[in-house]
Amino acid sequence: MRTVTLLSFFITTISFGQNYTSYYLGNVSDVVTSPKGGVCLMGGATEHDEAMKWFLQQADGGDVLVLRATGSNGYNDYMLNQLGVAINSVETIVCNNANASQEAYLQQKINQAEAIWFAGGDQWTYISYWRNTPVDSLVNKAIAERNTVVGGTSAGMAIMGKYYFSAQNGTVTSAQALTNPYNSLVTVSDEPFLVNEHLSNVITDTHYDSPDRKGRHVTFLSRILQDYQAVGKGIACDEYTAVCIDTLGFCKIYGDYPTYDEDVYFIQPNCELSDLTPETCITSIPLTWNRGGQALKVYHAKGTPFGTQTFDLTDWTTGTGGVWEYWYVENGALNQTAGTVINCGLANSSNNLEMPLLVYPNPVIGNEITIEGLTQFNCSITDLQGKVYSMKLNENKIDVSNLSNGVYFLNIAGDSIQELVKLVIAR
Repeated sequence: MRTVTLLSFFITTISFGQNYTSYYLGNVSDVVTSPKGGVCLMGGATEHDEAMKWFLQQADGGDVLVLRATGSNGYNDYMLNQLGVAINSVETIVCNNANASQEAYLQQKINQAEAIWFAGGDQWTYISYWRNTPVDSLVNKAIAERNTVVGGTSAGMAIMGKYYFSAQNGTVTSAQALTNPYNSLVTVSDEPFLVNEHLSNVITDTHYDSPDRKGRHVTFLSRILQDYQAVGKGIACDEYTAVCIDTLGFCKIYGDYPTYDEDVYFIQPNCELSDLTPETCITSIPLTWNRGGQALKVYHAKGTPFGTQTFDLTDWTTGTGGVWEYWYVENGALNQTAGTVINCGLANSSNNLEMPLLVYPNPVIGNEITIEGLTQFNCSITDLQGKVYSMKLNENKIDVSNLSNGVYFLNIAGDSIQELVKLVIAR
């Protein structure tokens, strides 16, 4: 919906000193319900009503807490009265400074919330106010122990992944990032902040219909590979769109297509390649991440009014209604071409057995992989730096809990065959 949802009326405004201001609307008595969990990511501008309904329904009639560092009570009436979803209350708490995180009242409200929404604003303000404080600790506890649903728009979405663009030194354009991936404005962090199971390898970006977003997002992903030796993935939303993720990792994609051309992107380094890393990702040199024009695989979907387009974050492969694309960067220029569905299965296979050799799950999101198609075999795993890991077998299963996120090669020898399988650990 394109009408602005920030309203000027509310029932009660309560100020507590200078650290924070609270705006409360609804039943003043706390209720305890059974929230359904999940994450709602919105790309900015005004909210998508159907996606916001999904978010409120996940609260199971409980209490909604809106956290922000600027603004006032614009969400309260919108959430409580305008969307037709029964909830007990909405409270907006505006943190005026970092000291607000130490306030007992704010901590109590986080502990009582069945849904927590992060408004738009400045993500560095949120990070500097709340990271390594009771706020992020209690929000993460609410997600893990009470199944509290969380969500955010614009800056509120930007802080949701394990990796995040902190904007500590200000925002950055695609041109600045692609020209120099180590520009001081390209501040990509993995310091623990908010923890969501299905965003454990994700960096998000918002307002994606702006030309200043795609290139910088790809640069963020290159920096994750380069700096953290990890395979990061991207989720990006145009304005007015949303991705709603349930606790099983199933995404519904909201927008107003075909009335408006509104897009969502799921971006990942191409696991079909033997080398996923950028060719050139160094200070003061334009980024090159080409790999034969296939460096990244991107699932591109249109947001529809009732979330009919979908994507599955458990395999980062299965989707409905979207198309696959290749993205790549040559000397600082981002290019996009039509692609094919990603296949993270076997690489360089020489196996001619009637029963195919299967290695799954791949990408690996747990602590164990299974090998089928061989009766006796030995195996080892090598990382991108050449380090060899000897693996213990339990029948046809391999424990990989000691491997951190990243790209590896699984070497399998047995039954007169030799196999090299590219393995992606992406918990």
